[in-house]
Amino acid sequence: MKRLRWPSWMPVDPYIVLLIATVGLAALLPARGPAADVASGASTAAIAFLFFLYGARLSTREALDGLKHWRLHVTVLACTFVVFPLLGIAARGLVPVLLDQPLYQGLLFLTLVPSTIQSSIAFTSIARGNVPAAICAGSFSSLVGIVLTPLLAAALLGSSGGGFSAHSLVTIVLQLLVPFVAGQLLRRWIGGFVTRHKKVLGLVDRGSILLVVYTAFSEGMVRGIWHQVSAARLGALLAVEAVLLAVMLALTWYGARALRFGRADRIAIQFAGSKKSLASGLPMASVLFGAHASLAVLPLMLFHQMQLMVCAVIAKRRARDPEAREERTEPAPATDPQGTAGTADPAGSATTAAAAGTAGTAGSGARSR
Repeated sequence: MKRLRWPSWMPVDPYIVLLIATVGLAALLPARGPAADVASGASTAAIAFLFFLYGARLSTREALDGLKHWRLHVTVLACTFVVFPLLGIAARGLVPVLLDQPLYQGLLFLTLVPSTIQSSIAFTSIARGNVPAAICAGSFSSLVGIVLTPLLAAALLGSSGGGFSAHSLVTIVLQLLVPFVAGQLLRRWIGGFVTRHKKVLGLVDRGSILLVVYTAFSEGMVRGIWHQVSAARLGALLAVEAVLLAVMLALTWYGARALRFGRADRIAIQFAGSKKSLASGLPMASVLFGAHASLAVLPLMLFHQMQLMVCAVIAKRRARDPEAREERTEPAPATDPQGTAGTADPAGSATTAAAAGTAGTAGSGARSR
């Protein structure tokens, strides 16, 4: 039987279609009463399992090797957890002219979450950038974000974000950090299993995110939160996020050039430093925002699709620019000047396939990490 494929002319990530369908299901059939308790418990377990898988997938040796290229990783972390939040704080001036307070809180939360992993790798590979650096940069960002994102949210959003407290931070540690560390500790025994069953486990973690979305939006529907959002506000939010993405893409590219990074490193910095992770942000929002999580994750969901579509176009153009053509005529070095492995993808054919899928569908191969 022939396998069905997502149409190459469709510029929408199929996973986003599933997310939108999940939101529609929550709007038509929200979980109520005992069903809501079951969905909430299942969502909590799914989040813990999701971060356990993240821990089991991260190679400690690769992470330690990546530390040799510390300038690049510090640059990406600064973009993710300093520049992005500063832009989010500056957007406070758009309230109430363009954004209302709940949407602004979601936008600010968007600027606090970690960078992606898989899509950063895929786009960097397409553009012939430093793929090992993109792997390490995304992994470091996700690891740091487990601790730093809740702290930044507590500092910048305060009680208006849904009741941040010491209890919320403890919940984050127990629900996200502890499973992640457990995955790292057990990686020696389960790492081979995780590697052999990447596709199956990928379906599991994406299914977990869909469950988190359904639970959050169901609670929002039951509490009537969605009556606060108008079409005009959503249009304004999209415009603001387009500007935010454009600013970060420009800052990461030209800023990396000013810092004298080579072309391959600039590509990794641009794709790792300009994006935000839906997979990390959704579970954190469900813990930190509670009943208000549906509005908190809406800006992140919109930004996620926007970044995939725009970065897919940029990656393909980077692959065709004169510098890339010159590199194709020269043998790739085994090691770059910073000590990081060259531009070959150590993840092998899996990452190459993901990159090829992204090029064809404007992001369908670069899932949200």
